[in-house]
Amino acid sequence: MILKVLLIGAVIYVVYIMFFKQKGVQNNSKQSDTKQKPQANEMVECQNCGVYVEISEAILSNGKYYCSNECIIEAKK
Repeated sequence: MILKVLLIGAVIYVVYIMFFKQKGVQNNSKQSDTKQKPQANEMVECQNCGVYVEISEAILSNGKYYCSNECIIEAKK
């Protein structure tokens, strides 16, 4: 009798983990991806001159955003 109760409890626990816990993990991973990736229309500041440009038009060099090739060259000096 006790073995049946424990077995039913284990099955209910496994079903709970499969359906409810994994949804929370998937939602958290989606939220963290959106925080790390900038959106296409997001504005970023040029590391050299401070001008704001759209991220789709900005130039990424060494992990920093620049508005033009001239700013990249000037920043390396």
